[in-house]
Amino acid sequence: MTLVVVFVAVCLNLRVAFSGVGPLIPAMGLDQVSATVLTTVPPLCMGLFAPLGALARDRIGEERGLFAALIALTVGIVIRSVGLGGLFVGTVVASTAIAVLNVLTPVLVRKRFAANRVGVTMGVYAMLMGASAALTAAVTVPLYQSTGSWQIALGVAVIPAVLGLAALPTQLRVPHISHPPTAKVSWTGLLRNPTAWAVTGFFSIQTLLFYTLVAWLPAILVAAGSDPATAGTSFALCFIGVAVGGFLGPAWAGRRESQRLPILVTIVLCLVGLGGVMLAPAATASLWAILLGIGLGAGQGVPGILYVRRAADHRQTAQLSSMAQAIGYLIAATGPVLASALHSATGNWNFALITLIVLLLVNAAFSPRAGRGTT
Repeated sequence: MTLVVVFVAVCLNLRVAFSGVGPLIPAMGLDQVSATVLTTVPPLCMGLFAPLGALARDRIGEERGLFAALIALTVGIVIRSVGLGGLFVGTVVASTAIAVLNVLTPVLVRKRFAANRVGVTMGVYAMLMGASAALTAAVTVPLYQSTGSWQIALGVAVIPAVLGLAALPTQLRVPHISHPPTAKVSWTGLLRNPTAWAVTGFFSIQTLLFYTLVAWLPAILVAAGSDPATAGTSFALCFIGVAVGGFLGPAWAGRRESQRLPILVTIVLCLVGLGGVMLAPAATASLWAILLGIGLGAGQGVPGILYVRRAADHRQTAQLSSMAQAIGYLIAATGPVLASALHSATGNWNFALITLIVLLLVNAAFSPRAGRGTT
């Protein structure tokens, strides 16, 4: 039971530091360039520093690596709440910490949980990630309105970080078994493996879609005819869909020998949701936002199953996870920037949405390989 509490505490921290930023951008007085930079920093840092997760696993083990990352996350959240300069510096620190948490959490599941529980456990992982983000997005603006301080509103993200720090010491006694260098699995082999690239491609495009829409979905909905309040409600409903899809996708994929069908269903849900946002009347925006959120959530959760199922052991799980996330988040970091550039160049969001749809079609063509075979 203690391990379950620790796992829940860690999962609550995987996105909560980011989801409150978007609704507060107007209160921060940021222009579009600064806002774009701020929303690009998290996926960029999570890509650049994902290899630290595999390094931490090799040097100090999963449990100690998670604990160290939570310390860094707490520090980053505190720094982020100290003025505009601290906002950017703290976001870098927090994003780096979450890069390590992202890599090590699936490895912890592979190492410490029963094989027949991996699907449900990874479903809980993605569900908590989405639910905590939805809750943060929902309370951030009311908290700002009641306090008049965006720093306090952002600082609420420190609560789950402190809870994680309180829970994790119970796991620090778990011994870390060192392996000789010859036992290590490097990226060299994975970079030559088509299945590893298929896993990376699926994660990359789904994550680019996720961060682009986290940054700009409210603006897209307003441009499509929704009033700001309705757009905010649809945005929150999208995150509820992320929590639902985050649980159902991995739970379903984990029960199957092949994950090809869950991969395709995930992509189709995103296509239908994007199409509805782009073409349907504004009055139905909430429906399409929920469907889109379910697809986005599954797209964040199913890769965790792929890391576990396509890897030979928990060491290779760490390597595949770090490869997919390093490359994937770097690609995802371009999404908000490119969408903003297309919007500025054309005066509307249609070209950005069409680009996302094309990328999803590419994903549907090449990613099903990630659902079969071994690395």
